[in-house]
Amino acid sequence: MCGIVAYVGHREACPLIIKGLKRLEYRGYDSSGVALLNGSGLVIHKKKGKVSDLETELSAKDTHATTGMGHTRWATHGEPNDTNAHPHYSNDRKLAIIHNGIIENYATLKQKLQQKGHVFISDTDSEVLIHFIEDVRQETGNSLEEAVRLALQEVVGAYAIVVMSDEHPRQLIAARKGSPLVIGIGEDEFFFASDATPIIEYTKDVVYLDDYAIAVVKDNELNILNLDNVPQAPYIQKLELELDAIEKGGYEHFMLKEIFEQPRSIADSMRGRVRADEAHLQLGGLRNYLDKLADSKRIVIIGCGTSWHAGLVAEYLFEELARINVEVEYASEFRYRNPIIKENDIVIAISQSGETADTLAAIELAKSKGAIIFGVCNVVGSSIARATHAGAYTHAGPEIGVASTKAFTAQVTVLAIMALAAAQRKGTISEELYRQLLIELENIPDKVEEVLQSAAKIKEIAFIFTYARNFIYLGRGLNFPVALEGALKLKEISYIHAEGYPAAEMKHGPIALIDEDMPVVFLATKDSSYDKIVSNIQEVKARKGRVIAIVTAGDTLIPTMVDFVIEIPKTHEMLMPLLSVIPLQLLSYYVAVMRGRNVDQPRNLAKSVTVE
Repeated sequence: MCGIVAYVGHREACPLIIKGLKRLEYRGYDSSGVALLNGSGLVIHKKKGKVSDLETELSAKDTHATTGMGHTRWATHGEPNDTNAHPHYSNDRKLAIIHNGIIENYATLKQKLQQKGHVFISDTDSEVLIHFIEDVRQETGNSLEEAVRLALQEVVGAYAIVVMSDEHPRQLIAARKGSPLVIGIGEDEFFFASDATPIIEYTKDVVYLDDYAIAVVKDNELNILNLDNVPQAPYIQKLELELDAIEKGGYEHFMLKEIFEQPRSIADSMRGRVRADEAHLQLGGLRNYLDKLADSKRIVIIGCGTSWHAGLVAEYLFEELARINVEVEYASEFRYRNPIIKENDIVIAISQSGETADTLAAIELAKSKGAIIFGVCNVVGSSIARATHAGAYTHAGPEIGVASTKAFTAQVTVLAIMALAAAQRKGTISEELYRQLLIELENIPDKVEEVLQSAAKIKEIAFIFTYARNFIYLGRGLNFPVALEGALKLKEISYIHAEGYPAAEMKHGPIALIDEDMPVVFLATKDSSYDKIVSNIQEVKARKGRVIAIVTAGDTLIPTMVDFVIEIPKTHEMLMPLLSVIPLQLLSYYVAVMRGRNVDQPRNLAKSVTVE
């Protein structure tokens, strides 16, 4: 959610921080600000709105500094405005903080500090934290880094923070618990950020800060310790991310670029794992756990949003192919129940960012009950990747658009490979079907490319339905989760109300909504439910609904019944979601663009939900 960028070194800090904040805009935010250490001391500038608004504000200011930090805020405590934007000063204005997360016991801390004479300017929990750090330093007489450590021992909640002091112009102190923070290491310079995108231009040497860790950069040295004051050896990793991967590359929006990247991202998710010519699958991240997966009696899949939809597809795959009982849970609900988890149950946690707060909490709950945890995520070194026993990266590359597209198809690809591997190991799949599905998997990227060639036609259909205030998406079997995902995409970026249903459930309520103004999108591909879908389409048309049908190429029946047709290539029913979702992504994108929406940064949404 909120974005953090900080720098100490020999460069001009402000331009670097502003560029970094722009690269973090995809995370979602409503205000931004910077803190700089220069000849005037510790100076803060902040502004409601876009980073470009802050940049305009700074154009008339003295921003010379080689130490600074910046922040994009997604409002939790206090409305979006200049005052509540980060950074925040301490009471004596000698310290400043930027913070991602939520301090749950801030009200108690605030009351105690007010009794001591502290005056608060904002409504935020973050301002309370920097006042508390200041108070601990004054009460104990300790160094700033020790005051940060002691203060964080009293804090309840999640945080990624960076703290500056006007008394130490070459020092930055950072800490994390439950919110991501990465440190870039250059030549006599250090970078801090919520993810690697602001750093990649300057260095590929990074340290992913662990939970309960504090990093202190002082006089060109990096030291890391934990909350118990025990030094930690920094583990330096090389970034695989390339700069051009986080640029638009000539596309109008990141979302469109990422939709068109799916032939490559799906292929990358299979590379080194699928060899159809040898009838061979290999999942290095699960090598030591594949027997446990195949022998498991129960799999629980947890995720949020689009990742939950990918989990629903996986439920069909594991149950049909590997004959393992699967339950799919919203991570946000799972953690607040008392779920029945038995030792050796398999829990698969799905998250694009690998930082989703609800999913991380669900993982910890399941681990405490003895479950084996697999992770399916896209970001190397992310919290979920480190919290799980084993797993597989999706290798989709950076996804900047808030509405997930290529992450979904990459997740489904990896989950399909996992299901096939379990089925083959367990002996629940015939050799013929196994080979057929491997061949079909390898052909999916080319078939996605075919679907993308229909973009112009889908754009024409989108233009017709920009008037709509509601949509219904209907599908059966493996296309039911795709209907849910299509409806979510439309809601997220166009702000049109949309609902996805199993097509058979239409008669149990939603059919009451059908009239000549109601667009209905049918996932109507040639599969085992085809005849039933034909009947459902007839029921909608009898009530004058306007039908858009996603059909298998060569279908001669459904095109005679509906208003609009989008063809996709034939593939095996088990893999159809990888194709049928693509037209829905494009339809949502073009409707949103024609309605003048901010496609990459839709209102109120954040890319990585790192707080509850």
